[in-house]
Amino acid sequence: MEFSSRARQRLARLAGDRREQYPHSLQFYLEPPTESISLVEFESFAIDRLRLLKVVENLGVSYVRSSDEYKTKLEFELRKLKFPYRALAEDDYEARRKDHISHFILRLAYCQSEDLRRWFLQQEMDLFRYRFNELTENLMQKFLEHVNLSFEAIGEDLKNQLADELSASTPGFTLPKVKEQMFYKVGLADAVDLFRARRVFIKDGFAYVPFKEIDVIVLNNYRTKLSKALALTARSLPSIQSDERLQPLLNHLSHSYVGPDYSVQKNTGKISLEQIDALSVKSFPLCMRQLHRALRESHHLRHGGRMQYGLFLKGIGLTLEQALEFWKKEFIRGKVDADKFDKGYAYSIRHSYGKEGKRTDYTPYSCMKIIMSNPPSQGDYHGCPFRHSDPELLKQKLQSYKIPPSGIAQVLELVKGMHYQLACQKYFELTHDVDDIGFSLNHPNQYFTESQKLLNGGREPKKEFNNSGNFQQKNNSQESINSSSTLTPSNEKADTELEGLEAYFTED
Repeated sequence: MEFSSRARQRLARLAGDRREQYPHSLQFYLEPPTESISLVEFESFAIDRLRLLKVVENLGVSYVRSSDEYKTKLEFELRKLKFPYRALAEDDYEARRKDHISHFILRLAYCQSEDLRRWFLQQEMDLFRYRFNELTENLMQKFLEHVNLSFEAIGEDLKNQLADELSASTPGFTLPKVKEQMFYKVGLADAVDLFRARRVFIKDGFAYVPFKEIDVIVLNNYRTKLSKALALTARSLPSIQSDERLQPLLNHLSHSYVGPDYSVQKNTGKISLEQIDALSVKSFPLCMRQLHRALRESHHLRHGGRMQYGLFLKGIGLTLEQALEFWKKEFIRGKVDADKFDKGYAYSIRHSYGKEGKRTDYTPYSCMKIIMSNPPSQGDYHGCPFRHSDPELLKQKLQSYKIPPSGIAQVLELVKGMHYQLACQKYFELTHDVDDIGFSLNHPNQYFTESQKLLNGGREPKKEFNNSGNFQQKNNSQESINSSSTLTPSNEKADTELEGLEAYFTED
């Protein structure tokens, strides 16, 4: 294809504008995007970044962050989702644009509570750390200058003069290594963490930081900026909540789940009511095992528990007729007579199967929906045990299920770090006696399906990274997005453009 001279000039000018807009593949996200984007692009960018951050969380718990395996898996995901993965490419404008816009979309979605802000900050920090450490020394220096963190490199004379002190104060640095490494003179306030850990030489209010440790200072600077930015964005919540374009999208994003919705089951009718007790012990996630046990003991569940457990049972294959029989038999063993059940509770069961009211075919709850919405109160049994249970009660429950002490300690450590889905994943591994389940757990029905596959010899435990991605489990039925917890813009609005988003990131 040939271009005229004028066309070549226009393309060159456009390329120059693009390079000026994103001079580096890495940034501190200080300036919000000002362009208009369609709802379709808004949604796809946000979901891709959310998938990426979920991978970052999962890998950060499963592998040492500096290990080759961690880096390989994370680079694979960055490539697959088309985010910048190295700062060497000059023609990755679209990847840089996606990185920039998607960060700010999730910042809007995840500024809405302290838990969401904390999770978002941690994953963005881990992602930034990986990408910064992948830069060459030359590109690191250019980035530091770009974000006004260009520290003064000490001269050879001063370094030779301080060589003994630098070697003694900097772990792992022999005298020959000190002479090879570049050192920076940094204000003590910027190097507090290194000073506390006794990893740098201090003199006259300055820290002498080796180049390999400069990432600690950059990360602290980024954490401070992003933390303040999230707090500032949170102040815009009233404006966001009154914006009919954004609020439904952002609410769904912060509770989002991407994968099969388990509304269509090839196992429908293949599970008998007599099997449920045994299955609850072998293949139910802890949240559903807890609900089943409470139902058997008290012969009743409140509305939140009935919805969470009832839709789960629907997802594993119970037909409407089986569900009505199951719930009726259990409730009439308690304080509900058959007539009251038929007039009240039976309607809600038929409603959840799409046979009453608006005839909406409700889908089982995802992990994020259970964790983030409708927390249980006293007398309730729904919710996520890893998120909503007192740690001591959770420990007792795990002990009663014969989980070994070392396994309980691992689960509680993940809970302490607010990695609730990873704690459930560890529970799966412990109850199924596998070291690595090879997938990222995001749905109670996914837990059941994978458990049944494993117990029935459907597959061997995976040892390699799943090429289909950590957040989608392949199913023979068409994969669709959970209508109750993911983004579903209507076709009429698909081409609508969102404008003026930058207003939510700046002070009045």
